[in-house]
Amino acid sequence: MTAPAKIWTAGLIVIGDEILSGRTHDKNIAQVASWLQVQGIRLAEVRVVPDVEARIVDAVNALREAYDYLFTTGGIGPTHDDITVDAVAAALGVPVVIHPEARAILERYYETRGGLNEGRLRMARVPEGAELIPNRMSGAPGIRRGNLFLMAGVPHITAGMLDALTGQLEGGAPLLSETLGGWIPESEVADILRRTEAAFDTCQIGSYPFFRDGRVGANFVIRSVDADDLAACAAELARALAEAGYPTTPGGI
Repeated sequence: MTAPAKIWTAGLIVIGDEILSGRTHDKNIAQVASWLQVQGIRLAEVRVVPDVEARIVDAVNALREAYDYLFTTGGIGPTHDDITVDAVAAALGVPVVIHPEARAILERYYETRGGLNEGRLRMARVPEGAELIPNRMSGAPGIRRGNLFLMAGVPHITAGMLDALTGQLEGGAPLLSETLGGWIPESEVADILRRTEAAFDTCQIGSYPFFRDGRVGANFVIRSVDADDLAACAAELARALAEAGYPTTPGGI
């Protein structure tokens, strides 16, 4: 019997009081999740934490033990409340140091922008033993230490850092999906969903109800790393729902 393929997983910590207060709407969760999926890695958990060192330390220690990779967004800028580097260093039990390459990058970037002052130099601080993640957008690099990745909170800068990491992380097969939708009350087909999922142990079925134009419906998303199993599961679900009197539309409604 062939052993099931390893499923690579990641956690994400979104750091910032501005996210929790609602002043800033987070866009990084979706883009990190999508990027990870292409790398064959599943985003398994997300935590949003304030700019409080103890809270960041707790989250880092919990998630880096639970998953293959851990990403953080936010808190690596030049201001006093950018404390992610300090918190991660504390969680790892290492000191914070000035990375010489990061300092050189910042000196070049700010040479015609007023020079490298104390605040800007903060962006060269890293947990001891860290490497850099290139940042072509604003000079200040991201930080990698083993399977822990510290990235900017600004979404387009985060996107650039993810691009720089593309192809560098070990992962499994990308997670594939198919969607079936219909004007179907979710509660009336729960047993069909449960039975179908149980019959295909490599597949998961998510149910997403909606209310539109005065009618109740649902979209059913089938996910698997195996294309053949995915197709078979989707076909069986469509058949079972149709037999129960609930026709579906491929791609969803």
